[in-house]
Amino acid sequence: MLGIMSEFTVATERLRGIRPAVSMFGSARIGEGHPYYAKTCDIARRLSDAGFAVISGGGPGLMEAANRGAFAGRSPAIGLNILLPAEQLSNTYQDVSVNFRYFFARKMMFVRFASAYVVLPGGFGTLDELSECLTLVQTGKSRKIPIILSGAAFWSGLLDWMRDRLVGEGMIAPEDMNLVQVIEEPEAVVEAIFAFYEGRGFQPTLAERQKMLNL
Repeated sequence: MLGIMSEFTVATERLRGIRPAVSMFGSARIGEGHPYYAKTCDIARRLSDAGFAVISGGGPGLMEAANRGAFAGRSPAIGLNILLPAEQLSNTYQDVSVNFRYFFARKMMFVRFASAYVVLPGGFGTLDELSECLTLVQTGKSRKIPIILSGAAFWSGLLDWMRDRLVGEGMIAPEDMNLVQVIEEPEAVVEAIFAFYEGRGFQPTLAERQKMLNL
């Protein structure tokens, strides 16, 4: 417990003042040369140039692509690195690097500092992160922010299953499907985030800050 609290305190201090930021999730197994890698770099670079710090898991694959795109841009590239039994190698495209032993503290930082989530194709870890974001927003435990899926062909089967099984069998409400949006073009990702915050600004309201304290 003390270890988790220590990581939480250190990470909060290291990341203080990076807002607005976008947390990006995606596969560790997709290398340079793959279209997903190029798209992730493109989105991250556009976000960075638009003034968003980009937060990724700090590892290889699409995490590296997210950091790499942001690292080339105007705003910080943040890596939240996790120590795994098969040790994850941190990528080199990080302006700020924070190391974690505990998934809980790491996942809390993805949520605490994000003004939006952008989710690229990935495996169990990416699905876990997506599910966590959806659950926190759906249950009102965190503020409502954009949850953007990029890679329509990859995500279509999951979304169809959600509509057919989760909505169809009453596991979630039909309007819960509106918590996610699929956006294919990198420039449209940035535009959607700006459109969401038009007229209110990126800083959390007092009520939203209170929610974050009660996660």
